[in-house]
Amino acid sequence: MSLIVEDIAVSLGRKQIFSGVSIAAQAGQFTAIVGPNGSGKTTLMRALTGELPHKGRITLGGHDIAALAPEELARRRGVLPQAAALSFPFTVAEVVRIGLEARGERADALIPAALAAVDLPGFSGRLYQQLSGGEQQRVQLARVLAQVWQPVGPNGPRWLFLDEPVISLDIAHQLTVMRLAADYARRGGGVLAVMHDLNLTALFAQKIILMGRGQVLAQGRPAEVMTDAILSEAYGCALRVNEVPKDSIWILPQATSLGG
Repeated sequence: MSLIVEDIAVSLGRKQIFSGVSIAAQAGQFTAIVGPNGSGKTTLMRALTGELPHKGRITLGGHDIAALAPEELARRRGVLPQAAALSFPFTVAEVVRIGLEARGERADALIPAALAAVDLPGFSGRLYQQLSGGEQQRVQLARVLAQVWQPVGPNGPRWLFLDEPVISLDIAHQLTVMRLAADYARRGGGVLAVMHDLNLTALFAQKIILMGRGQVLAQGRPAEVMTDAILSEAYGCALRVNEVPKDSIWILPQATSLGG
């Protein structure tokens, strides 16, 4: 099942954020959207998930998302926003249960499994508001996982839409989340993630969509998109791929998409 975005445009008030954007992502792949601040990454994600009105056509597995009922969309894809605020004192288990209820189920046995997947075993009874920012982010990911737990369902592959899934996490938990997403894709699901960290993106993504100034500058395999010329032009500064700066220390996680 593929995600096809055809010639979409988004405006906020009188300001047009972008127009004429077309991308494609395949189930069974980890697809990352990257680009500098203000390039339109999160706006595109919010349009894809139905949070923002748009012109153009978006299909998921051949179905126009505009024609799918909310409960049907909830069974086909889970959405992790960049930030999620809760005003009431929910427990961690109650937050994760929201994902189960979104797909019309109360399979509470999945709650500890989802929390274990994001390295939060035993957190079910904790109050969400008392957690650190990184822990809250992982609880939200557990909620999304519970919603689309099996990567392939009765109607075909399911999808994870992740907006900056590692933004508030330490290195070890960044790797936990990225491995989890890569494994979801490996098992047949679709993953589309907005990313800032180019090194993590290069380690885990099979396809990269590079945005800049409200348009798609390049899309393809990491080796095709992540070149000196393309990245330097997109980010407006000199960038070199696979070259260590002189007299400088840099740290890269020693990990592959599924290994350690």
